[in-house]
Amino acid sequence: MPSSSQSRILASEFGSLFTENRLLIDTRAPVEFEKGSFPAAINLPLMSNSEREQVGTCYAERGQEAAISLGHELVTGTAKEARIEQWISAIKSAPEAALFCFRGGLRSQTTQAWLAERGCHVPIIEGGYKALRRFLIDSFAASLQASNLVVVAGRTGVAKTALLNQCAESCGSSQGLVTIDLEGLANHRGSAFGKRITPQPSQIDFENAIAIAFLKAIKSDASAVAVEDESRLIGRCALPILLQECIAKAPVITVEASLAQRVEHSWQNYILQNHSELVKVAGDDEHTFEVFAASLRNSLENIKKRLGGVRYSELSGLLETAISEHRLGRSETHKAWIEILLRDYYDPMYDYQLKSKQRRVVFSGDFDAVAQYLQQSPSPWLNA
Repeated sequence: MPSSSQSRILASEFGSLFTENRLLIDTRAPVEFEKGSFPAAINLPLMSNSEREQVGTCYAERGQEAAISLGHELVTGTAKEARIEQWISAIKSAPEAALFCFRGGLRSQTTQAWLAERGCHVPIIEGGYKALRRFLIDSFAASLQASNLVVVAGRTGVAKTALLNQCAESCGSSQGLVTIDLEGLANHRGSAFGKRITPQPSQIDFENAIAIAFLKAIKSDASAVAVEDESRLIGRCALPILLQECIAKAPVITVEASLAQRVEHSWQNYILQNHSELVKVAGDDEHTFEVFAASLRNSLENIKKRLGGVRYSELSGLLETAISEHRLGRSETHKAWIEILLRDYYDPMYDYQLKSKQRRVVFSGDFDAVAQYLQQSPSPWLNA
């Protein structure tokens, strides 16, 4: 059983909590956890949503002492023992764990005391969730400023995310380039068709994950950080304004690929992989395929106004043909509407946006050339 003479973790240690991926036990109610927490946090609440609501009402009507008394009445007996066992089980697997509630107050202190009675000594985080969140907000600006950001841009389908992930694997733990997969953190592939089977994180979770990723990059002494060129939104997750501003000023590297290559990549990711992910979750049956087909129709519907009536009608017809063919095992039929969408919708938007970035472009090349350029040390764009 873990033991520690330190009962509280102070603000000066918050950075190492995140960079070392220490397990954080969030003792807040599930409804609070769902609004936002941290990547390394698990929710093992002291009180359920219903219990928290009852205690909150009691506090408002009768004061703190009555609320504390009610809390102990609600969480007692087998319920109390079950929660203690959950905490102990988690701590056994991660002896460096720490506890927090909203402000580092009664809930985490109560949890700490109950665990101490069982011989399990775990520190609580001074100031709780609120202090941790404030630390990430305040440190994010400094992390961004020190990151030497470079932006990887390119038309839809050039495999920017795959390139960044490949560079991340190749660079390993070296002190050269660090890549941050913003779409991965947002759990969305970008574009109108980028919705994943599993839900996106809350906005707060997304912001916290980005701040921690940059904190880790700076901790690693990386000479530069590469991110994909993103618009304000990735699905429904909004990039922090500071990051948007840095992306708009950073050096740009553009990835080039033929239309055929981009159609192939888009087909693999937005058709085959999306369908495969759904099948793993829901099973391979007609209902699952209908859910998949409906998601494609909805994605096209979402950009109907921007496509215009004539082009939407054409693409919708091709999509329905592709869905029918896919049902029969001929999924490559999707490439017809994907090609038109890339060429006539996404490419003109990219070409327009690139005009404003042209002066910041420091390198252009195909997938392999850009990967090689990114992995040079020292990073050549720093003096470009």
